Amino acid sequence: MMWGYLGGPWGWLGPISMMIFWVLVIGGIALLLRSWWTPSRAQEPDQALSILDRRYASGEISREEYQAMRQDLTGRSR
Repeated sequence: MMWGYLGGPWGWLGPISMMIFWVLVIGGIALLLRSWWTPSRAQEPDQALSILDRRYASGEISREEYQAMRQDLTGRSR
């Protein structure tokens, strides 16, 4: 009995499923590497405000400098 050019009962399903598998594996690895090497944008403003708060609390900057920098970072004053 002849199963076609690719042979076996799977026909075209075998090679297509193998290609989909490898695309998913390589895509998953790419996404994982991208998440490791790109900084998280959500934490940057909070971190900047935390540093600004510490500088103001330690007396490195004046109240006017603090308010101006905070407004630059957040777009609003406290």
